Amino acid sequence: MCAIDLLYWRNVKQSGAVFSSVLLLLFSLTQFSMVSVGAYLALAALSASISFRIYKSVLQAVQKTDEGHPFKSYLEMEIALSQDQISKYADKILLYSNTCMKELRRLFLVQDLIDSLKFAVLMWLLTYVGALFNGLTLLILAVVSMFTMPVVYEKHQAQIDQYVGLIRTQVNSVVGKIQAKIPGAKRKEE
Repeated sequence: MCAIDLLYWRNVKQSGAVFSSVLLLLFSLTQFSMVSVGAYLALAALSASISFRIYKSVLQAVQKTDEGHPFKSYLEMEIALSQDQISKYADKILLYSNTCMKELRRLFLVQDLIDSLKFAVLMWLLTYVGALFNGLTLLILAVVSMFTMPVVYEKHQAQIDQYVGLIRTQVNSVVGKIQAKIPGAKRKEE
């Protein structure tokens, strides 16, 4: 199952399990440190696997069967990363990092005045967001949005597209007026 199917709730049980697990983890992180949450999760997983292993061993002894280790297939599974996989991911990270650095250089050194002003406004707005919410709260809101917004958009796509079009028209009109009044601001060809 891919992430899109989870976000669109194609299988309600799997989406619910993933959504509730992620939210539980994030809410746990609001109360406990990441180290504590990680340790508790590891202890819970270890307790479950040890209990299952003991249960299967007792069951094999009582039924006098020889099924073997219950996790044998997982223990024999190859989990090492190949050099090609590591190289592929490293190349993607390098490309992303270089692209980000070039864009930040372009914005901070004011290659395009309008883009730099938009970035400044965004950073100014983020100071207010940062004053209202911490990073973990924003992450919780992002997870809730990821699991609700696609379904809402899918059900009400026509109305949402209509209002987004109106907003886009108004924003483009205001940006055009601002660009016309700022000397030296070049308009991008649309």
